[in-house]
Amino acid sequence: MNYKKKKFYVENISTEKLSKKFDTPLYCYSYLKLKNNINNFKNYFKMFNPLICFSVKSNSNNKLLKEIKNFGLGADVVSKGEIMKALKAGIKPKKIVFSGVGKTYSELEYAINKNILLINVESKSELLTIEKIAKLKNKKVNIGIRLNPNTNPKTLKQISTGREGDKFGVGENEFINLVKHSKISKFLSLKCLSAHIGSQITSPEPYKKMLAVVGRIINKSNYKFEFIDLGGGFGISYEKNQKEFNYKIFNSLIKNFLKKYNCKIIFEPGRSIIANTGILISKVIYIKNIKNKKFVILDAAMNDFMRSALYGSRHKIIPSKKNRQVLNKRFEFVGPICESTDKFLTVKKFQNIKENDLIIICDVGAYGMSLASNYNTRPLPAEILIKNSNTQIIRHRQKLADLI
Repeated sequence: MNYKKKKFYVENISTEKLSKKFDTPLYCYSYLKLKNNINNFKNYFKMFNPLICFSVKSNSNNKLLKEIKNFGLGADVVSKGEIMKALKAGIKPKKIVFSGVGKTYSELEYAINKNILLINVESKSELLTIEKIAKLKNKKVNIGIRLNPNTNPKTLKQISTGREGDKFGVGENEFINLVKHSKISKFLSLKCLSAHIGSQITSPEPYKKMLAVVGRIINKSNYKFEFIDLGGGFGISYEKNQKEFNYKIFNSLIKNFLKKYNCKIIFEPGRSIIANTGILISKVIYIKNIKNKKFVILDAAMNDFMRSALYGSRHKIIPSKKNRQVLNKRFEFVGPICESTDKFLTVKKFQNIKENDLIIICDVGAYGMSLASNYNTRPLPAEILIKNSNTQIIRHRQKLADLI
């Protein structure tokens, strides 16, 4: 993705051409970016060959999941629907890990019937429910137990999941009790210790603290875990000066950990695999000047891309076509929905733009379309994939008639 002769291209196709063919707002993904991200992630950790389970919640498009499966990745899922999507994409059951704090009886039963790799337990009640189902089916079910390591990931509070008081996992004492219960159960096979501390983490330091806790708990439990699931959360650079995750340091931390504990590592990356593969192409509907700023009203809205409204996250916005008329004036890029939070970005300067011009919201591949809704009775946008200079529609634009 880059500029050629002042026009923005996804691989070899201009966003201008894409908008004319598919209309806007439009999600567009680069296969080449996806391929590079997956290969880079694999190379970071090739010395110990982890099981990489893509976080389906970050992007659940069926076509993209099939492409990800073709690179040998498994799936981290948090619902029956995501298990079904992973299986439909051709991901083998023994590469599927089921996480989440509120798995229902029917979801657990479905997962057990499909013989997935393991279910990460997040409470005593859930463990007893799994045991009950397993007993009725006379099966021994593979489980992990999710530990809350009380580690601050130093990220947005809305996506922090490993601090004391967060709803995820169990504390140290409860963890030990669940291990003891699992050891004597005829229907549970304890395979994994799981710990996931958050998302968009830009420093290995929180993982270092988490690994120290995990090591201490392994020793205390006196149990040989086959897998250690360290989750995901590896951050990317959304803005020009934002720090990227240091995989070299993190890799060293894991290798030192594995010198003490002989186990298979599981990772659950989502954002680091898919975020920068996607852009959202949008058209300027209106521009209006109020006091000292320009409101740039787009045809994309918070229902199409929720992260900015939900988390206050900042995604770069760039023009589809560059010019040299940069204005030192405040620009506020907003959507047409009747909410003051329907706002994508505010910048202190931007090039002069006109109504009907195209703009690009960057790095929307993760938690973009998967968080989209029909709020304000707005149809969902189309999604396309650029692969080998060919354009594939991977989700058709929803029609208003489907909603009425």
